[in-house]
Amino acid sequence: MIRVVLPAHLRTLARVDREVSLNLEGEITLRAALDALEACHPALRGTIRDHVTLERRPFLRFFACEQDLSQRSPDAPLPEAVANGAEPLVILAAIAGG
Repeated sequence: MIRVVLPAHLRTLARVDREVSLNLEGEITLRAALDALEACHPALRGTIRDHVTLERRPFLRFFACEQDLSQRSPDAPLPEAVANGAEPLVILAAIAGG
């Protein structure tokens, strides 16, 4: 089981608390985690990744174990601490303004 921390606007949309627990089979990758998250919470489809390209939406970042995973391949394994549930995968909303 992995843990995913969502930003406030996505928690509201998915109607969940701060952290979501997901059961994943096989290799624990960012793609697998996001696929499972969207399957469990269909309201999130298209909010984290583009519907067609499945690319990360602008102003969202992925962090785990104090590392920015946003530019890594979505098929790269997540850190072991995330895979075993010791640390969460954090989806963070960036703030922009001027």
